[in-house]
Amino acid sequence: MVGVALVGVTVVGAGAPGVLATSADLSESQGLVTLAELNRRAVTLAHSLADERDEVTAYIAAGRGAAAEDGSGAGADRAKPAPPAAHSARVDRQVEEIRAAAPDGLRRTLAGIPSLRRTALAGDGTALAAHRAYTQVIDELRALAARLADRTPARAADGPGRAPAELGQAVEQASATRGLLLAALAVPDRGGSGRTVYDPVSGRYVTEETPGAGVGARVRDELTAAAHRARVREQVSLADFDSTADAAARESLAATVTGPEVKAAEDHLGRLADGPQLSRAERRTDPERLSDALTARIEQMRGVESALATRQVERMERLRDDDVTALELRVALLGGCLLVAIGVSTAVARTLTRPLAVLRLGAARVAAAPESEEPIRFTGRNDEFAQVVRSLNTLHGKLLELGARVARDGGPEAAAELTARHAELRGETERLTAELERQRHGVHHTFVNLSLRTLGLVERQLTVIEKLEEREQDPEQLSTLFKLDHMATVMRRHSENLLILAGHEHAHAHQEPVPLVDVLRAAVSEIERYERVAIESLPQHAYLAGFAADDVSHLLAELLENATSFSPPEKRVRLSGWSLDDGHLILSVRDEGIGIDPERLADLNARLADPALAAEGEGLGLRVAALLAARHGVRVELRAERDGGVRAVVLLPQALLPDAPPTVKPPVMAFAEGMPTVSLPGEAEPGPGAPPAPGAAGEVPADAVGA
Repeated sequence: MVGVALVGVTVVGAGAPGVLATSADLSESQGLVTLAELNRRAVTLAHSLADERDEVTAYIAAGRGAAAEDGSGAGADRAKPAPPAAHSARVDRQVEEIRAAAPDGLRRTLAGIPSLRRTALAGDGTALAAHRAYTQVIDELRALAARLADRTPARAADGPGRAPAELGQAVEQASATRGLLLAALAVPDRGGSGRTVYDPVSGRYVTEETPGAGVGARVRDELTAAAHRARVREQVSLADFDSTADAAARESLAATVTGPEVKAAEDHLGRLADGPQLSRAERRTDPERLSDALTARIEQMRGVESALATRQVERMERLRDDDVTALELRVALLGGCLLVAIGVSTAVARTLTRPLAVLRLGAARVAAAPESEEPIRFTGRNDEFAQVVRSLNTLHGKLLELGARVARDGGPEAAAELTARHAELRGETERLTAELERQRHGVHHTFVNLSLRTLGLVERQLTVIEKLEEREQDPEQLSTLFKLDHMATVMRRHSENLLILAGHEHAHAHQEPVPLVDVLRAAVSEIERYERVAIESLPQHAYLAGFAADDVSHLLAELLENATSFSPPEKRVRLSGWSLDDGHLILSVRDEGIGIDPERLADLNARLADPALAAEGEGLGLRVAALLAARHGVRVELRAERDGGVRAVVLLPQALLPDAPPTVKPPVMAFAEGMPTVSLPGEAEPGPGAPPAPGAAGEVPADAVGA
């Protein structure tokens, strides 16, 4: 079942990057749907807020009702009433609808609208200052359209792009032009006369105001100049819209913004917004007619803008639905591949284990009491296993026949015949033993091939994950890829364990000696809970023979895996080493777990000393460690600590410790942030809690570890 599990984990690991990428796309598209819906509501609120701004600006320019109260002044007949409360209530209602979904900055700005309104209506600020204060709020609402265009991914690049934002800017400037012109016309004339002169710069006749009308004229000129600038910005935004919008959007705007009212509005704008001042004749323009014409044009432009905002919401919803479908397909494909892989692996495993179980049962029946046992049955196949089963049943029948004959006959002749039959049965047994050995060799060969294929798949999976890590920029996705990379590294070690148990050599020997600290780092990187391992003091300039570096690293990884698995998760596992006077080197793996009882500890040490004593079905890591230690003459011993926990001591013989360092200086490697720092105090200094105690070669000194 280990092979089946490895195949399943390999399939999941291979398909996980694609599922994660599709999930990220879905999360992005859902965020775009939310932003598009927020932008659609913001467009509606911006329209209402612009209407309120224009009314408030004209009301302030008219003197906040002062001209109407005293009935004096030439502008008394144009005095503006206070903006209706219904308009303010509509704005407040729309603000409440958008507040919950708005970003923090925009939410704070919207919360200040009531204060802005009170200051504009009851304060002493100018009309232009109030206009600018309202415009800042509207600009923040308009910024959502630009943000949506910037965040739209390349896979949705067939949409309108920045055209809705450009049209929204044009609509805003058209509304600003309307409000500023109406405010300029609402400024009361407070007496004075002027004369008309020719202006050589503009080529027009202008009226020079007398000093008595200076304040009102200055306010009117400021509002007119601002309206002129807004008109220019509107024309620039419309030109940008024509250059960025698709044909359908341009045709929709051209077909909607048309008619006699639009033509009248264009005529008014051509006269009133073409310069920074209004002539005396232009100041006599009827504000009601001007407002009706400009408002009709603005409402038509707003209709096109709202339609584009709605189209953006629908387009983002389609993009999200496509991403949902893609994620469902990837998950379904991964699940199907996983089921197929597990099914095939299970079927292959059963074809190997079931015949062996039948043969084991038949041999046990023949060896125990054939006269009281039934022959074994093996159906469904007609191959080498079936032939061995038939031979066992034949042997079983002959034993029954021989037993009956012995019971029926007696004397020297029966003894001689029995001896002959015994020799015949011995020959048959030897033949069957050879046949079983051949079958076992076939199973072993299949087991090794399956492990090598799994190891190859894991290596390819690591290559794919490394390429994904190089291209990934998102920190969360990169963290997930690093976890997959580490899981694949652990899977590779487990696959190598299977090869070691099968007696297959797979590690690639290094040509040069390897620094001991690199061997220890490699061992730490191959376990699941690597962050809990602390590397303490090590001998300086210690090297390990290249042919044994991979096996020693693998042996230490198995000991570290056991130490981290059977100790509290908050406790550290400490890895250290020191040299002995006789040239040997000791490595220590110490945990702070609950410890092991003496009887169990003695049994484990016996199994580490002799791999042939390893019990079947348990202690896979210790059996691998014992096999690797026996391969290079390394001694491994477990010892109980006085203060709790277990220390695993590894004695490296002098044959694995070259005298001279390699000719090529090994690269300096740094641990990641948060990993312990390696300390190299001296070539023969022991680590903490490990006094230097010489011992005989090949023998672990009893006092070399704080047992």
